[in-house]
Amino acid sequence: MANHLLRWLAVWFRNALAWRKSIKTALLGGLAEPLFNLFALGYGLGHFVGEVDGITYIAFLTAGIISLSSMNAATFEGLYLAYTRMAVLKTWEGMMAAPLSIGDIVMGELLWMASKSLISASLILLVASGFGLTADWHVLWVLPIAALSGFCFGSMALVMTSYAQSYDFFVYYITLGVTPMILLGGVFFPPDALPGIIRQGSACLPLYHIVEMIRPLVSGRFAWTLLTHLIVPLAFTLISTMFAIWRFKRRLLR
Repeated sequence: MANHLLRWLAVWFRNALAWRKSIKTALLGGLAEPLFNLFALGYGLGHFVGEVDGITYIAFLTAGIISLSSMNAATFEGLYLAYTRMAVLKTWEGMMAAPLSIGDIVMGELLWMASKSLISASLILLVASGFGLTADWHVLWVLPIAALSGFCFGSMALVMTSYAQSYDFFVYYITLGVTPMILLGGVFFPPDALPGIIRQGSACLPLYHIVEMIRPLVSGRFAWTLLTHLIVPLAFTLISTMFAIWRFKRRLLR
């Protein structure tokens, strides 16, 4: 296991070194849009909405934006950048000659995606805390949840990448997968506002459970019952990771 971990970390370190070359633009791009959404919608729309579930709308929205940002960071990395490393730059071929196994590469990529989600969530959380939008120290538990979000949505994105023959393929996943999760996952409004059957369907989506864990932590409503929301993201992570490894073996080793 120790040898496998070292191999995973080698993949992680390679991606980190490549990311460091464009860190300024990457951080600006990853931070600017979520913050614009947070403050524009939080203060603008919040002026008309008032309170939601007993807290101001901008405080309510803060948890949604953190969840959304962690998902987007891992999804973008797992789709476009992972595809570039696999199919365009042929970086994965070089890694397999190192030699690393497909499983080592996938796990290393997922570690990196979890790191990207953690970085993204940390920056937004830092800004939100500076504006007094977080309640207490329990908000620090958001960080491991953001990392889990990276593993979850990163593994799901890698499944899509294992089928992709071009960048255009990702439009299907963004349109039919990511967008419904954003709209139905409780990012911008409480899922209780949805019709019953749709609400039940949204409870099967991993983003819903990520939001349901992060929102009470941001608003100071920590409870141990939140741990039940770990089940769905963990299940998606495990199944998607195993399936992605199997798919990449079929694609790259045939």
